[in-house]
Amino acid sequence: MTISTPLGTVVRDDEGLRLEFVRTFPDPIERVWAAVTDPDELGTWFGTWRGDPSTGTVELCSIEGDGSYEPTPIVECDPPRKLAVVVSSPEGAWPLSVELSESDGVTTLVFVHRLAEPYDATSVGPGWQYYLDRLDAVLRGTEMPGMEDWPEYEPLGARYPLPD
Repeated sequence: MTISTPLGTVVRDDEGLRLEFVRTFPDPIERVWAAVTDPDELGTWFGTWRGDPSTGTVELCSIEGDGSYEPTPIVECDPPRKLAVVVSSPEGAWPLSVELSESDGVTTLVFVHRLAEPYDATSVGPGWQYYLDRLDAVLRGTEMPGMEDWPEYEPLGARYPLPD
Protein backbone atom coordinates (compact mmCIF):
# COMPACT_ATOMS: atom_id res chain seq x y z
CA MET A 1 0.00 0.00 0.00
CA THR A 2 1.24 3.49 -0.81
CA ILE A 3 -0.12 6.33 1.30
CA SER A 4 -0.99 9.31 -0.86
CA THR A 5 -3.31 11.25 1.43
CA PRO A 6 -2.07 14.55 2.84
CA LEU A 7 -0.62 14.86 6.32
CA GLY A 8 -2.40 16.89 8.91
CA THR A 9 -1.21 20.36 9.80
CA VAL A 10 -0.05 21.40 13.26
CA VAL A 11 -1.14 24.94 14.07
CA ARG A 12 -0.63 27.11 17.13
CA ASP A 13 -3.59 29.40 17.74
CA ASP A 14 -5.15 31.32 20.65
CA GLU A 15 -6.31 28.04 22.22
CA GLY A 16 -2.94 26.26 21.96
CA LEU A 17 -1.96 23.52 19.53
CA ARG A 18 -4.22 21.74 17.10
CA LEU A 19 -3.66 18.96 14.60
CA GLU A 20 -5.95 19.54 11.64
CA PHE A 21 -6.84 17.34 8.67
CA VAL A 22 -8.92 18.50 5.71
CA ARG A 23 -10.55 15.92 3.46
CA THR A 24 -13.11 16.23 0.66
CA PHE A 25 -15.69 13.67 -0.39
CA PRO A 26 -17.92 13.53 -3.49
CA ASP A 27 -20.91 12.95 -1.24
CA PRO A 28 -23.73 15.05 0.22
CA ILE A 29 -23.09 16.39 3.70
CA GLU A 30 -25.77 14.09 5.18
CA ARG A 31 -23.90 11.02 3.89
CA VAL A 32 -20.59 12.10 5.46
CA TRP A 33 -22.39 13.09 8.67
CA ALA A 34 -23.87 9.60 8.91
CA ALA A 35 -20.44 8.02 8.38
CA VAL A 36 -18.99 9.92 11.34
CA THR A 37 -21.99 9.81 13.71
CA ASP A 38 -24.11 6.70 13.09
CA PRO A 39 -22.81 4.00 15.47
CA ASP A 40 -23.02 1.24 12.85
CA GLU A 41 -21.29 3.27 10.14
CA LEU A 42 -18.67 4.64 12.52
CA GLY A 43 -18.05 1.06 13.56
CA THR A 44 -16.84 0.14 10.08
CA TRP A 45 -13.84 2.46 10.19
CA PHE A 46 -13.17 3.70 13.75
CA GLY A 47 -15.31 2.22 16.51
CA THR A 48 -18.84 2.37 17.76
CA TRP A 49 -20.78 4.08 20.48
CA ARG A 50 -23.80 3.37 22.62
CA GLY A 51 -26.06 5.42 24.82
CA ASP A 52 -28.33 8.42 24.49
CA PRO A 53 -26.60 11.46 22.96
CA SER A 54 -29.29 13.76 24.39
CA THR A 55 -27.73 13.18 27.84
CA GLY A 56 -24.53 14.87 26.65
CA THR A 57 -22.43 11.72 26.99
CA VAL A 58 -22.16 8.45 25.08
CA GLU A 59 -19.86 5.49 25.53
CA LEU A 60 -17.27 4.93 22.79
CA CYS A 61 -15.43 1.72 21.91
CA SER A 62 -12.52 2.06 19.46
CA ILE A 63 -11.57 -0.80 17.13
CA GLU A 64 -8.03 -0.71 18.51
CA GLY A 65 -9.08 -0.92 22.14
CA ASP A 66 -9.78 -3.89 24.35
CA GLY A 67 -13.51 -3.89 23.62
CA SER A 68 -14.43 -1.70 26.57
CA TYR A 69 -16.61 1.38 26.26
CA GLU A 70 -15.37 4.70 27.64
CA PRO A 71 -17.58 7.66 28.64
CA THR A 72 -17.31 10.29 25.92
CA PRO A 73 -18.72 13.75 26.60
CA ILE A 74 -20.38 15.51 23.67
CA VAL A 75 -19.24 19.13 23.74
CA GLU A 76 -21.20 20.26 20.68
CA CYS A 77 -23.51 18.59 18.21
CA ASP A 78 -25.00 20.61 15.35
CA PRO A 79 -26.19 18.10 12.71
CA PRO A 80 -25.01 17.84 9.98
CA ARG A 81 -22.32 20.48 10.46
CA LYS A 82 -20.33 19.96 13.65
CA LEU A 83 -19.56 17.35 16.27
CA ALA A 84 -17.13 17.96 19.13
CA VAL A 85 -16.35 15.31 21.76
CA VAL A 86 -13.73 14.54 24.38
CA VAL A 87 -12.28 11.06 23.98
CA SER A 88 -10.41 9.28 26.78
CA SER A 89 -6.91 8.04 26.05
CA PRO A 90 -4.08 6.65 28.17
CA GLU A 91 -2.44 10.08 27.83
CA GLY A 92 -5.51 11.95 29.05
CA ALA A 93 -8.46 13.71 27.45
CA TRP A 94 -8.42 14.29 23.70
CA PRO A 95 -10.69 17.11 22.50
CA LEU A 96 -11.77 16.21 18.96
CA SER A 97 -14.04 17.92 16.47
CA VAL A 98 -15.39 17.33 12.99
CA GLU A 99 -16.79 20.19 10.94
CA LEU A 100 -18.55 19.59 7.63
CA SER A 101 -19.49 21.95 4.82
CA GLU A 102 -20.93 21.24 1.39
CA SER A 103 -20.57 23.03 -1.91
CA ASP A 104 -21.74 21.74 -5.30
CA GLY A 105 -22.23 18.20 -3.98
CA VAL A 106 -18.74 17.97 -2.47
CA THR A 107 -18.42 17.77 1.30
CA THR A 108 -15.35 19.10 3.08
CA LEU A 109 -14.48 17.55 6.43
CA VAL A 110 -12.18 19.36 8.85
CA PHE A 111 -11.00 17.08 11.65
CA VAL A 112 -9.25 18.72 14.63
CA HIS A 113 -7.45 17.12 17.55
CA ARG A 114 -6.53 19.69 20.19
CA LEU A 115 -3.05 18.79 21.44
CA ALA A 116 -1.98 19.23 25.06
CA GLU A 117 1.44 20.74 25.69
CA PRO A 118 4.11 19.38 25.39
CA TYR A 119 2.27 16.89 23.22
CA ASP A 120 3.21 16.82 19.60
CA ALA A 121 1.62 15.32 16.52
CA THR A 122 4.38 12.79 15.86
CA SER A 123 2.58 10.21 17.98
CA VAL A 124 -1.07 10.86 17.05
CA GLY A 125 -0.83 12.26 13.50
CA PRO A 126 -0.20 8.92 11.79
CA GLY A 127 -3.09 7.32 13.68
CA TRP A 128 -5.60 9.95 12.65
CA GLN A 129 -4.35 9.77 9.07
CA TYR A 130 -4.91 6.00 9.17
CA TYR A 131 -8.46 6.38 10.49
CA LEU A 132 -9.36 9.15 8.05
CA ASP A 133 -8.04 6.98 5.20
CA ARG A 134 -10.37 4.26 6.48
CA LEU A 135 -13.27 6.74 6.44
CA ASP A 136 -12.32 7.74 2.91
CA ALA A 137 -12.36 4.09 1.82
CA VAL A 138 -15.81 3.55 3.32
CA LEU A 139 -17.25 6.59 1.56
CA ARG A 140 -15.59 5.84 -1.78
CA GLY A 141 -16.15 2.08 -1.66
CA THR A 142 -12.44 1.31 -2.02
CA GLU A 143 -10.18 -1.07 -0.13
CA MET A 144 -9.82 -0.04 3.49
CA PRO A 145 -6.40 0.09 5.17
CA GLY A 146 -6.09 -2.71 7.70
CA MET A 147 -3.78 -3.28 10.63
CA GLU A 148 -1.33 -4.93 8.25
CA ASP A 149 -0.93 -1.48 6.64
CA TRP A 150 -0.06 0.28 9.93
CA PRO A 151 3.73 -0.06 9.41
CA GLU A 152 3.37 2.32 6.43
CA TYR A 153 1.67 4.97 8.58
CA GLU A 154 3.85 4.91 11.67
CA PRO A 155 6.96 6.53 10.08
CA LEU A 156 4.84 9.52 9.00
CA GLY A 157 5.14 10.81 12.57
CA ALA A 158 8.64 12.07 11.83
CA ARG A 159 7.15 14.42 9.22
CA TYR A 160 5.16 16.40 11.82
CA PRO A 161 7.37 19.24 13.02
CA LEU A 162 6.49 21.20 16.12
CA PRO A 163 5.04 24.62 15.31
CA ASP A 164 6.74 27.86 16.33
